[in-house]
Amino acid sequence: MPDLLGPALELVTAWAGRPVTYTPIKGGLSHHIVRVETDAGDRWLLRVLDPNVSAAGLGIPLDLEIVNTSRAAQAGVGAEVLLRLPGAMLLEYIDGPTLDAAAVRDPAMTEDIAAACRRLHAGPRFATDFSIFRKLEELLALCHAHGLKIPQGYEDRLPAVAEIEAALAVRQPPTVPCHNDLLPENFILDGSVVRIVDYQLSGNNDPAFELGDIAAEADYDREMVRRLTRAYFGDDDPAARVQLYLLMSNFTWTLWFSVHHGLLAEQAAAADFDYDAEAADKFAQAVRDLDDPGLGLLIDDVRGRRRPHDPTLPSPPATQPRPSTPATGTAPSPPPPNAPPAG
Repeated sequence: MPDLLGPALELVTAWAGRPVTYTPIKGGLSHHIVRVETDAGDRWLLRVLDPNVSAAGLGIPLDLEIVNTSRAAQAGVGAEVLLRLPGAMLLEYIDGPTLDAAAVRDPAMTEDIAAACRRLHAGPRFATDFSIFRKLEELLALCHAHGLKIPQGYEDRLPAVAEIEAALAVRQPPTVPCHNDLLPENFILDGSVVRIVDYQLSGNNDPAFELGDIAAEADYDREMVRRLTRAYFGDDDPAARVQLYLLMSNFTWTLWFSVHHGLLAEQAAAADFDYDAEAADKFAQAVRDLDDPGLGLLIDDVRGRRRPHDPTLPSPPATQPRPSTPATGTAPSPPPPNAPPAG
């Protein structure tokens, strides 16, 4: 960490024109994050990007992460980028509580979370594209290439995944700039407004994946999936689409944690987080939903073959809530020469 952090802090000190101190911020699963302060009361967030993360296929290229972070700030949802540095960025410090899974599950937060997503999705397009299915292929290839652990039975589920992808492609909406990795801890409550941070996996994508990923990371039941869908879309007709993406989030991010555990052991140890256990937990949740008797009905719904009176469908009038158990983007074109600096 000192090799990455030291030069960035020197540049921040020169930019600020006064000495700075820093405090490591725990919670990041990949990169290094520190709060930077001066005696004059200035306070910023320094995000130092570990090149090994991108090299391992666990995030988009670092320069493009900086571009996307800047564009999320332009949308009014990300932290303002104050200074672009080699392999790092100095960001506005958002002074508010970081959300956790319980807060993201709180129905009182649903409208605010949906509003934050809409602001991001209406903002400038990102410099990368993202598909959870292409990311799955990429991570699986990495596991095979490096002999990494894959959960037993994982690849037996790939035909069902192909069926899900085909169904979602039937009525594919236009892509929008998405975060794609909305852990509860990537939401910060800034007064009464929810802000979104950490654009390591950002890219233009189906907005329903954004909602499904939120639902997966916060362990939503089906009623909460419908609630978030209504808050974002205005009705819960796309709830089956969101539910399938919840499944795909758990299934694919299983391998993200497997790759991180296998290729970035030193970083994993520094993060004080059990990546191997998280991979197992996510796969168990994905298997739960792949084996659910209602999966075929979800697929039919997304394809447009809904049977509206079937009580197992994830939309009104008859569903009972079911409790839940707890790709690197590519840049289609470089940012324009006069694009604002990204952090």
